[in-house]
Amino acid sequence: MEIKAQAVKKVTDKSYVKEKDLIIKTVPIAVPDTIIPNDQEHNKLNEVVIKSQPSLLKYGANGNIDVNVNGTVLATSSSVNELLSRVPNVVVADGEISVLGKGEAIIYLNGILINYERFAAIPVSQIQKIEVISNPSARYDAEGKAVINIITKQNKESGMMGTANQHTSVSKFGGTSYNTLLDFSYSKGKFSFITNYGLQLGRNRELLYTTRTRPDPEDYMKSELTTDWKRRFNNYSNFGFGLQYSFSPDNYISLAYSGNVNDLGGITESRNSITNNSGSSFYATDVDRNDVLLNQFVNLNYNMKTDPKGSTLFIGSQYSNYNQTIGDFIEENSWADETADKRYLKNNVGSRINIIAIQTDYSKKINEKTKLEIGAKFSHATIKSGTDFLIADADDMDYELDDELSSDFEYNEKITAAYLNYVGSWGEKVNFSVGARAERTSYNLFTNANGIQEFEKAYGNFFPNMLLNFNFSEDWKGHFSYAARITRPRYQALNPYVIYQDPFTTIEGNPNLLPEKTHAFEIGTMYKKFDFKIGYTYKIDPISAAALRGDTPNSYILRALNLEKGHVFFTSLSRSFNLKWWNSTNTISMNLTKSVDNFYEFEFSPVRPQFYLYSNNTFTIPKFFKLQLLAWYLGDRSYGLGSENSRSTVTLGIERNFFRDALKLNFSANDIFHKFMVSGDYNVGQTQIYYHRTYTSNYFKLIATYNFGDSKKTTYKKSEIEQSENNRAR
Repeated sequence: MEIKAQAVKKVTDKSYVKEKDLIIKTVPIAVPDTIIPNDQEHNKLNEVVIKSQPSLLKYGANGNIDVNVNGTVLATSSSVNELLSRVPNVVVADGEISVLGKGEAIIYLNGILINYERFAAIPVSQIQKIEVISNPSARYDAEGKAVINIITKQNKESGMMGTANQHTSVSKFGGTSYNTLLDFSYSKGKFSFITNYGLQLGRNRELLYTTRTRPDPEDYMKSELTTDWKRRFNNYSNFGFGLQYSFSPDNYISLAYSGNVNDLGGITESRNSITNNSGSSFYATDVDRNDVLLNQFVNLNYNMKTDPKGSTLFIGSQYSNYNQTIGDFIEENSWADETADKRYLKNNVGSRINIIAIQTDYSKKINEKTKLEIGAKFSHATIKSGTDFLIADADDMDYELDDELSSDFEYNEKITAAYLNYVGSWGEKVNFSVGARAERTSYNLFTNANGIQEFEKAYGNFFPNMLLNFNFSEDWKGHFSYAARITRPRYQALNPYVIYQDPFTTIEGNPNLLPEKTHAFEIGTMYKKFDFKIGYTYKIDPISAAALRGDTPNSYILRALNLEKGHVFFTSLSRSFNLKWWNSTNTISMNLTKSVDNFYEFEFSPVRPQFYLYSNNTFTIPKFFKLQLLAWYLGDRSYGLGSENSRSTVTLGIERNFFRDALKLNFSANDIFHKFMVSGDYNVGQTQIYYHRTYTSNYFKLIATYNFGDSKKTTYKKSEIEQSENNRAR
């Protein structure tokens, strides 16, 4: 529709105009007098509402991708964790979120770093899109090889709006679970208020089968261990609220409180059959779980626009508190040499983590293509935990403290960081970003596990980065990037307290862990709708994990450890199709990983590439429903010190809107063939280890979403500051 000052074409009310795959609906609205002369005031310009199928991906010339969530199959996810597992090139497994070819990613919310617990509490209904930043600049925290930035829906007008979601998931393998999600916002004038609450009840299951074999005849041993986590969600809830006062559209102060409670029950069943030169034995252990975790966060932030060009100043502060109590009751039965033995154990753990963080960021916009970014942060983390492990014989039930399995742990850490990043251009064809981040870390650690151990250390790191963007033509663009990053060990990985699995298997932290450092290079090009990239990452002291032999012949300890070095080569090709009734996003990637270590006696194996295939399709039947098909395949991998087996998933969904889009119903079948299983093998210290882990990933899910309120938009800008230290608090 063309608008001119001299004349305006009159459009009949409720008329529809079809143009390609767009449906244009017109409704009357007024037009200012500056456009329509007085003698033509009876002519009214009509609002144009464009309805089209949103595309899933948008490729950036710098190698990043924008993933649209609203209106796609991703919006049917019950959690952000499930949502990210459906994003191309993002792999979610064993509590880690990583980007293929890059490694573990850190999570941002609207440009501000957040912790894992806060990430898990984000309502999916409020997410607009996800940015996968594979080449983060110095502005982003050095913790993490890639950045995933979650962008929530941002609105403007005052009023009230909210969303209510009810998810019901049924799985033959894991049971039934219920997710209730509520979010509400209200805005009037300069004040804005938001709140959300989510509750998960029901059951979940995870099954791990492990074999450990020492083939040497003189030291022969074979252990077949099955661990079955039958989890019961007594109270899995998250909650939060935020207040904001806006002095102007770009000048505001906000206060936010959020938290989550994880009250986990259920039974963990372990069955271990051991055969060695002395004979055969069998061990059955049942752990009655009673784990409660309470996390709370308080944010106070200030943002202001400092000049007409768009320069901004942001100051943020946060206090984070984690409280965990574990009161597991363990019943242990064993049969060996025709004799039976039984005993009871109690594992009582109390843990508290406090983190204080302050951050300031200043962006000076010099002109449309040039800006200078500087910033600094300080964080202080304190961790205290104590473990009392009690053992009693079945006959007398007299519990005694086991000094070897009981321990205390204290950790204090301070990190000071500053960064500078400059964005500019060379002519019309080249844009660039160059910067560096400096961080100084100091910590002291105390533990009395396995004897008293005390560490005190301070070290500094310097992380340069560079990005070049080449605009060869309208259809052809390219980029080159380099970035240095660091991954510090999670606090639990440093804490050597015992997590009991069975009489011969424990999970223990490693206070000697070193940070992992990486140097990543990438070259990419985008031609029309094709996106191609190739890269290499070099790792120093990469953090891994393995089952190492314990003090007794049949015992093993699952422990994090540092390898010597690692190499990762990767390449990726993506293409999207957008037709009137069909949207399709497709990616093929190849990764070649080689890990090197000469300390832990790993057996070296051939290195073989891993292939990744991804396809996300939406078929729209106008006025009826949408069909959604998502499938991905991650192939076998051999990385020099071990191998991993392939895994895949196929998800099918159907969606229909009712009552002018106020009510949405979605039915989906997730992981139809139940092929999302993590398995592999490795040899370390004369022991051959095979593992196979099965999750509750195959389920049928029904989702009902209701939108209510009298506002199209809201003004609250949920800015949060959290540091990478929070991500390590798990």
